[in-house]
Amino acid sequence: MSDEPALRALAESPFSLPHLRDGQLAGMAALSDGRDVLAVMPTGYGKSAIYQIAALHLHNTRGRPAVVVSPLIALQEDQLDGLAHVLGPGAAVAINSSHSDTDVEASWQGVEDGRAVFLFLAPEQLAKQATVDRIKALDISLFVVDEAHCVSSWGHDFRPDYLALGNVREQLGNPPVGALTATASPPVRDEIVERLGMKDALVLVHGFDRPNISLDVVRHHEDKGKRKAVLAQVADLAGEGQGLLYAATRKDTEKYAAKLEKEGLRAEAYHAGRSAKDREHIHELFLADKLDVVVATTAFGMGIDKPNVRFVVHADIPESLDSYYQEIGRAGRDGEPASAVLHYRSEDLGLRKFFSTHSPDPDSLMAVLKILKTAKAPAPKASLAELTGLPARRITGLINQLEEIGAVTTGKRGIRLTSKAKLPTLVGDAVELAEARQRVDQSRLTMMRAYAETDGCRRQFLLGYFGEALPEPCGNCDGCAAAAASVHVPEPDQGEGKKQAGKASDGGGPASAAHEPFPLQSAVVHKEWGPGLVMRHEDDVITVLFEQEGYKTLSRSAVVENELLKPA
Repeated sequence: MSDEPALRALAESPFSLPHLRDGQLAGMAALSDGRDVLAVMPTGYGKSAIYQIAALHLHNTRGRPAVVVSPLIALQEDQLDGLAHVLGPGAAVAINSSHSDTDVEASWQGVEDGRAVFLFLAPEQLAKQATVDRIKALDISLFVVDEAHCVSSWGHDFRPDYLALGNVREQLGNPPVGALTATASPPVRDEIVERLGMKDALVLVHGFDRPNISLDVVRHHEDKGKRKAVLAQVADLAGEGQGLLYAATRKDTEKYAAKLEKEGLRAEAYHAGRSAKDREHIHELFLADKLDVVVATTAFGMGIDKPNVRFVVHADIPESLDSYYQEIGRAGRDGEPASAVLHYRSEDLGLRKFFSTHSPDPDSLMAVLKILKTAKAPAPKASLAELTGLPARRITGLINQLEEIGAVTTGKRGIRLTSKAKLPTLVGDAVELAEARQRVDQSRLTMMRAYAETDGCRRQFLLGYFGEALPEPCGNCDGCAAAAASVHVPEPDQGEGKKQAGKASDGGGPASAAHEPFPLQSAVVHKEWGPGLVMRHEDDVITVLFEQEGYKTLSRSAVVENELLKPA
């Protein structure tokens, strides 16, 4: 492309990136050329450079700014600091609740008079029509959505405010979209593309395999024993460097942090119940190497680019492999050896089922629909919250469900009922959708359990979940270590050692059959569960991701014998 030399020059100076990684230049060139781009790359790989260099090039040639949607103020401030260092003060500005009205107005002026290249916003800011109208007048060059998995209800960190971004993009005249995320399994990628209205998107998936991170699972029967083992292991690993310990509840983060402090470690508990000031202080201490371990709920870590994290330990099983992959990906970004350890007790799955259940709410749906039916004009979300007595965030979730089934539309002045169907029918459709999401949530938890319980190569399992084949076992997980140990046991006639080794080598790679009827990533149809995608083979088991049911594991012999699957 004609823009590539200019993009390479900007990458080298001022961004000091003389050597670009796979996918970076292709992404920059596509955005510069007006094409939508979805970049799925781990934090630290350089996906931010894709939009930053493309946006600077477009600003230099056309004088128009880029809008960057980012979910956390801390993330925005990190990006602002980085861009100020590279491009000088004022090149990037933010509109968020941490800035005074005077500062916010100064930021708007900087963008409107052409000085600022980047305007950072939280998705909640774009819920305000006045903000959208003001951005529309800027005729922006790019619409960038950071942490784009938040747009997907399949994603592990779904944010209702993100669902409106496709509508916002449309109001802005459909500028090219750059969607960025560190982790997205195939259904999440598909939903990001659909939700943001991306057309002919260039999808870049790079850097998923992190071979320097060892993957281990420690299984437990008793909760007390598990807790002791977690503390002992974290204390041991802290001798190698800093790390993260993830726990399921706020209470547990406090307990673990207190006990680690008694062991002489510099430890802090981090969760959403702590003040913004405390959370920011812990974040700064960790980045400055002044803490040995942060004990956190999933609230900690999004967007953190700290190269020297040596370990990530999970005291409890996460709700999905999506979130687990992102959390362990915070380790070893400098390429040096790092450890990811999951402490697993099957009884803990009950707790995760509780957390992952999003119960349908027919009464609230009906209450919203009744108000919209009697309203003589579109109703703003604030009015719906006031009239129903429901929190604004809950209203956003309900409206999203009703939009998905085509019952309502959101416009400049508010929400209006557009379907002619009877209200109970609409409620039934929305409940059915919520129940399908519940089934998907449960299936993702089932896949997380399967990862914890597999005897094969864990890396093959993990990469297979994300649609990436690893042909050979990784040699850097407990499954591979066990298989290697068993190979040395003399078993000449298909003994257990060979079985184990075969199991490990088959884990997430291609099926061994020469004419596999259901190859990895092939589209299939099940008689009862409808369309799906083949995600994994292991021995006699095929794992298929179904659109309406989530992940299902099927016996290969039963599938063939009963013709349960057909190629789509």
